[in-house]
Amino acid sequence: MKLNERSLAFYATCDSPADNAGFLYKRGERHTAYHRRWFVLKGNMLFYFEERDSREPVGVIVLEGCNVELCESAESFAFAIRFGGTKSRTYVLAAESQEAMESWVKSLSRASFDYMRLVVRELEKQLQEMSRGLAGGCGVSPELPGAWKPKPSGLEQSRDRLPALPAILPKENGCAVWNNVLGADRLPDTSGCAGDDEEEGSPRPPPLPPRRRVLDGEAASTGAAVAESPSTFWRLHEQYSREVSRLRQDWQRKQRGPRP
Repeated sequence: MKLNERSLAFYATCDSPADNAGFLYKRGERHTAYHRRWFVLKGNMLFYFEERDSREPVGVIVLEGCNVELCESAESFAFAIRFGGTKSRTYVLAAESQEAMESWVKSLSRASFDYMRLVVRELEKQLQEMSRGLAGGCGVSPELPGAWKPKPSGLEQSRDRLPALPAILPKENGCAVWNNVLGADRLPDTSGCAGDDEEEGSPRPPPLPPRRRVLDGEAASTGAAVAESPSTFWRLHEQYSREVSRLRQDWQRKQRGPRP
């Protein structure tokens, strides 16, 4: 496996939160002496530095396919990271206290991708069992695993509840009439209880707007105004015609000038 050193160094020293960090004693591969190193655990990568303020890590341990277990060593509070395979290296580390050792063993055991995959599977199994239990209690057939569907938004629900409108709404006196929509031949029930022949959840159109009642006196005045409109226009036409003729005659006299 090839790793980019610059990318690893940046990831080890960036501001991303660490899963665990602290001083541990690491046994050398060739020499059995222990060296105090600063360890930082991020995801499934265990970085170790010479000092806490070091800019670059000395090395990194990828925690995949390994087991973390306690071991016997000259140092107290020692544990080992063992990998499968005959030529794989075993890392022996030692903490400074019992509490620190337990914390490191727990966090290192949970750092691998295999462990996270097992946790996700267990959570999915529990979720499916809870879904089946809720569906059985409500009388609804449980859905198959993995058939999760997103909850429709409020806009989609409102669209589903609206009745299907025709291409061109019928009009009455120049205004669209809502009660001509299909399935809306009768007025909506305002009592709050649906009838026997009406299915539950069927869409209902909005109520009709109240029609404006015309009084007898207002109708008479309106009719009179309509009846008088031609005569009124004729009188105005005659008046303006006489005025235009008078002005035209005055203009012609001015053009001719005074008579000798």
